[in-house]
Amino acid sequence: MTTILLVDDEPMMIDLLSLYLSPLGYHCIKKESAREALTFLESNTVDLILLDIMMPDMSGLEACQEIRKNWGDIPIIMLTALGGKTDIIKGLNIGADDYISKPFDEEELVARIEAVIRRSTKQPEQISFKGLTLIQDSHQLFYKNQEISLTPKEFGMLSLFLTNTNRVFSRDHLIESVWGYNVSTEDRTIDSHVRNLREKLRKAGFPADDYLQTVWGVGYKWKS
Repeated sequence: MTTILLVDDEPMMIDLLSLYLSPLGYHCIKKESAREALTFLESNTVDLILLDIMMPDMSGLEACQEIRKNWGDIPIIMLTALGGKTDIIKGLNIGADDYISKPFDEEELVARIEAVIRRSTKQPEQISFKGLTLIQDSHQLFYKNQEISLTPKEFGMLSLFLTNTNRVFSRDHLIESVWGYNVSTEDRTIDSHVRNLREKLRKAGFPADDYLQTVWGVGYKWKS
C-alpha cells in the first residue's frame, strides 16, 4: 500500500485529501505543521509527501529543503494557492517533484500522484499476466510468444491497467495519465482505444473481455 504524508496547517484540507485518497487504496498520514512532519520522518518512511507551501512557523519550501537534505529523494508534491507562480518556481528549484493548485481537481491530483510515483520508482521491465508479456523498454507485447502490435497510447493504457489490476479508472483519469495534462481529448476517444485494444487481444487468442472490463457510468478496470 502506498503511504502518503499529508502536511497542511488547515485540518479541513488534510481531512478532505484523506477522505478522497484513502478509498483509492492510499494510506494517509496527517500532519498539521512542517515540524510535525519532519519529526515523523525521523522514524517512519513514506512513499510520497503532499506538502502545503504556506504554513506558519516553517513554510513548505523550508520543509522541502530539509527533506531533501536529510531524506533524499522522497517524492514531494507542493500544494499551492492559485496564482502562486513564484512559490511554484521556488519549490521546483529546491527539489519538489510537482505541484497542484488549491482548490484542486481530484482526478488531476491522483493522476499527478501516480505520475510522480512512476517517475520515482523503477518500473518493472517486464510484466506478465496469464500468457501476456509486456516489455516496457521496447514497448512490445506478446501473448504466448506471438507479438501483438499496439499503438503508443494502447501500450500506455495496457501498462497502466496491468500495474494497477482491479482498480477502476475513469475516462478523465485515463486521459490525464496516458495523454497528459491539459490535452483536449473526448471520452469517446478512450472508448475507441479500449475497443481497439480488446480487439487486438482477442485476435491473438487472449480472452480480453474477461479482464478488460467496463464499469458502467465510471470507466474501465483490468480484473486480476
